[in-house]
Amino acid sequence: MLTPHELIAAYTAGVFPMAESADAKTIRWIEPRARGIIPLDGFHVPRSLRKTVRHAPFEIVVDQDFAAVMRACATPAPGREQTWINEDILAAYEGLHRLGFAHSVECRIGGELVGGLYGVSLGAAFFGESMFSRATDASKVALVHLVARLRRGGYALLDAQFLTAHLARFGAIEIPRRRYLALLADALARPPGRFYRELPLDDVLQATSQTS
Repeated sequence: MLTPHELIAAYTAGVFPMAESADAKTIRWIEPRARGIIPLDGFHVPRSLRKTVRHAPFEIVVDQDFAAVMRACATPAPGREQTWINEDILAAYEGLHRLGFAHSVECRIGGELVGGLYGVSLGAAFFGESMFSRATDASKVALVHLVARLRRGGYALLDAQFLTAHLARFGAIEIPRRRYLALLADALARPPGRFYRELPLDDVLQATSQTS
């Protein structure tokens, strides 16, 4: 059974787990040769999304229901009929959350969870794991709020695991494993990022100042 302590050891070595499907009984450890990251000083927000963030259609909260965010990310959706999140992964990350090393950013409307993301926080590194959306732009707005929070909290690395066309719109890039490991070592050696630091609205809007 996967444990939170195994997760911490894996992330500090640049490795993360995935299952073949929700019903899979085994877990694979992944270490991509090319790693996707989102440079915190090179984050880009499309103009239409910047307007959405300014209009604030969602209530943004953190860690209100981490388990619900994970299970929403594991739920099949158009274009994502299979999930890599099985029950062992769910249980291990929920344990990591209880230890204070995993967090969620949640978008809500009238208290209802309509989008969000979750990831792992170690040192000054944040490892984005997955996101979901049940309302237009909800996961994208959650990402903007995450970046603003990481900047405000003194983080140095936002790991996206793989580069996708979707993340590339936000400034994500792909770097070689050796370069990634050097950035990871630097981030882990720094004082821990302050995920819960107060996040003024101006900081969120500042995260949208670079447009693509």
